[in-house]
Amino acid sequence: MSSVASISGMRARALAIMATRSQDQDLVASVAKQHMTLDRAILGEASAAQHASGRVVPAFGWHPWFSYQLYDDMDHGGGASSGSTYDPAEPKAEQKAKHYSAVLSPAPDDGFMAALPDPIPLSRFIADTRRRVLEAGTALIGEIGLDKAFRLPWPWNEAAQSGRDETLTPGGREGRMLSPHHVKMAHQVQVLKAQLRLAGELGVAVSVHGVQAHGVLFDALASLWKGHEREVVSRRKQKLVAQGAEDFSSSSEDEGEGEDDAPRIAGKRYKPKPFPPRVCLHSFSGSAQTLSQYLNPAIPVRVFFSFSTVINFSTAGGEGKVYEVMRTCPDDRLLVETDLHCAGEDMDRALEDVYRRACEIKGWSLEEGMERIRKNYEEFIFG
Repeated sequence: MSSVASISGMRARALAIMATRSQDQDLVASVAKQHMTLDRAILGEASAAQHASGRVVPAFGWHPWFSYQLYDDMDHGGGASSGSTYDPAEPKAEQKAKHYSAVLSPAPDDGFMAALPDPIPLSRFIADTRRRVLEAGTALIGEIGLDKAFRLPWPWNEAAQSGRDETLTPGGREGRMLSPHHVKMAHQVQVLKAQLRLAGELGVAVSVHGVQAHGVLFDALASLWKGHEREVVSRRKQKLVAQGAEDFSSSSEDEGEGEDDAPRIAGKRYKPKPFPPRVCLHSFSGSAQTLSQYLNPAIPVRVFFSFSTVINFSTAGGEGKVYEVMRTCPDDRLLVETDLHCAGEDMDRALEDVYRRACEIKGWSLEEGMERIRKNYEEFIFG
């Protein structure tokens, strides 16, 4: 939050600001109110005077690192959740222990568990997120996702707590050593899918985190669009139809005018679906083969792939891998980002750096690359 004042002085025209946990949902909303939220016109061919910086796109989501802090009380079809790990009608201490023993592996001891917050009902978070997205007008759901590598940090000790940087939003790791405890994948998937369904209900895009879980992530997404796949028309059949008579790149299930009672998002109505219309796999660390899996024309979700210097180019191995992945990525699905937690000059430099690297890899001039990625960003945000 200490860097928020520098947003209006940045060279970047717009920033997407992601919430990740309980402590920053309202903070993201407050920053969006301080600055103008992005609209489609500001990314178009308007005059330089209209290209003011300081625009933000708020994103509201619960990151997989903190997914253990939610207990699943949602109805996933067929009635209320029967496998809930927490019963608010029972003694709180007993239910807290039951929940964390169920969703963390290995199960924590009493001392570790005492330092954990009381879990929050997933249904309440989803309701709060729905309200925040609708109030913002232009918004995303994120950062959400799956992470097999993450382990919970050890609890604060008194000395470390008294010396922590008070300018940082509470709830983060802040340099603490990692414990052996991780969040079970089944629980992460349920928290992720609840948020993906909300994005499908509201017709907004999502930013998705995936680390060492690319297969599970694809399966989670595919389970939501199952039964809604697009018809893939063979080239032979296409030739039998007069040119221009039918658009084989879309389907009746695509985005468009929704029902009269549907919520209005970013100025248009949207017919709710059980899956989000657009997904960004952010700081994408998968292989070229994994990327290609998302390009199946039957998939009814438009999937974008974003890359950052701090993640994708931070090691020699990662830099070597990302060249093949970015070349495989279709030109109209490529995005770039900083993946940084503070605004200002460092973020501007990081953004310029990744733009230049992307243009070099794709063989674009800087001007061409900036324009291509600007258009992709517009499509991702607004559809």
